[in-house]
Amino acid sequence: MLTHHRKPVCLSMISTDLPVWSVVETSGTLYQKDTDRFHLLLTAPPLITCEVGNLLTSEDPQTLPKKHIHTPSSPRILWLEISPYRITMTMQGNTQVSYRHSWEQGVYGVSRYWLPNECLQPSKPIRLRNFTNLLHLTGKNIPEHLRIEYELWSEKLQLGRYILNLEIHH
Repeated sequence: MLTHHRKPVCLSMISTDLPVWSVVETSGTLYQKDTDRFHLLLTAPPLITCEVGNLLTSEDPQTLPKKHIHTPSSPRILWLEISPYRITMTMQGNTQVSYRHSWEQGVYGVSRYWLPNECLQPSKPIRLRNFTNLLHLTGKNIPEHLRIEYELWSEKLQLGRYILNLEIHH
């Protein structure tokens, strides 16, 4: 039962207690795997970073001096595996960082981050835990809106509370 639809998508992630936010508006391809399982594939624009002295930060490009803006050349591919009970999101194709998050309501999931490695050996992922407080998916035949509220943890240290919001327009 593999069918696909090309749809406009808005994916946002914000922290409720840290100055972290990101919004991606693009087109995505939604693949229906079976009755309530979908895969969403989208390409996000490259990250824009700013070098300030020895500090590297992500900023709004309009507020930065033009000579300090660096844009990686490879696109970021986001792949979401969507079901009413579990969501997995993978970002790959960026030479700077890759990650994979798995969320399931009321469960500690795993978040893995792969950072660039200067040597030729493959790098080991940084493993964090996430606790999903809310996983809410709406839409009649295909997903229209997804909201995930979660906490990110490293051992006993909470690294923030986050909201991931996905809108698939028809």
